[in-house]
Amino acid sequence: MAATTFEMDGSVMEGGGQILRVSAALSCIQGASIKINKIRAGRSTPGLRYTTLYKVKLPQHLSGLELVRDMCSGNLEGATVGSTEITHTPGKIKGGNHIADTHTAGSVGLLMQISLPCALFAQGPSELCLKGGTNAEMAPQIDYTLKVFKPIAERFGVQFVCDLKMRGYYPKGGGEVVLKVNPVKELSPINLTERGNITKIYGRAFVAGVLPFKLAKDMSTAAVRTIRKEIKDLYINIQSLQEKDKACGNGNGIIIIAESSTGCLFAGSSLGKKGVYADKVGIEAAEMLLRNIRHNGCVDEFLQDQLIIFMALANGTSRMRTGPITLHTQTAIHVAEQLTNAKFVIHKSEDEHAKDTYIIECQGVGATNPNL
Repeated sequence: MAATTFEMDGSVMEGGGQILRVSAALSCIQGASIKINKIRAGRSTPGLRYTTLYKVKLPQHLSGLELVRDMCSGNLEGATVGSTEITHTPGKIKGGNHIADTHTAGSVGLLMQISLPCALFAQGPSELCLKGGTNAEMAPQIDYTLKVFKPIAERFGVQFVCDLKMRGYYPKGGGEVVLKVNPVKELSPINLTERGNITKIYGRAFVAGVLPFKLAKDMSTAAVRTIRKEIKDLYINIQSLQEKDKACGNGNGIIIIAESSTGCLFAGSSLGKKGVYADKVGIEAAEMLLRNIRHNGCVDEFLQDQLIIFMALANGTSRMRTGPITLHTQTAIHVAEQLTNAKFVIHKSEDEHAKDTYIIECQGVGATNPNL
């Protein structure tokens, strides 16, 4: 039994999966029990639910909690559909091989968000087989995880290999990612405050299954045309691809990445939907990228919240320059401060040329792995 028990109100702020993911991971790393109550209390259907997309249930939150339980040989109570309270009492994080399968298009990216921090503080290397949707709505596409999150996470000293075995799309899923993680002694603080100039823009527009290749070309062309209206002096390389052998089901989408002279990374992405023209999908991704470049921060709106848990655990002071602070980021900070001694301060950037730009500063707790 863990000596300390934390309690977390699951209805505050974002009031959903973010609270579950950050709370479960931090309790596991610290060896402390966590009780999360009032889960989704403000929603029309309170309690622990599947995430529902287009009336299809995606059990990524349940699968994530069960994965963390298995990684630390913990005791998880209340993890059933409709439950408004769960309690997790962790054991030691042992590493080894683990499988999490949503059996649908539930996001493997969200499974990674809850499990990766835990694996870093395991007794030995971990191999996590994550099955579900690799390119799903309301979650990071696997391409974002590989091309944006991974290079920045490595600045903390995080070491992992992500092997994309199979892409899986809504609604069937069927995707598979194998995550190999080496434990760390401690995490280093980061300083992401110098933006530099945008030097590269690249990406991929894809179709899979029975969908025609023309959709990929249309998404790419529309995205380039949109970006050209604001950025005229850079070569934009968006590849059009037909996914064949390593894709399960039908799907189409696009991700566009911008890289700065200081190594900052930003992305815009969009997935195709029935009845939505391909050029509209490309334009949506391009506009998202441009929005995240304009604020002159060093991370985009989707990376902000994913870095908070690492900043909280790092040994030293981390700084991150961002655009407007998202609700997911505010929620992650709230949970981290409740469950650790990490201290966050947010202040407006003094750069007179940047509007809505902020510095998030964190004095991390210096969590250490006793096994290394």
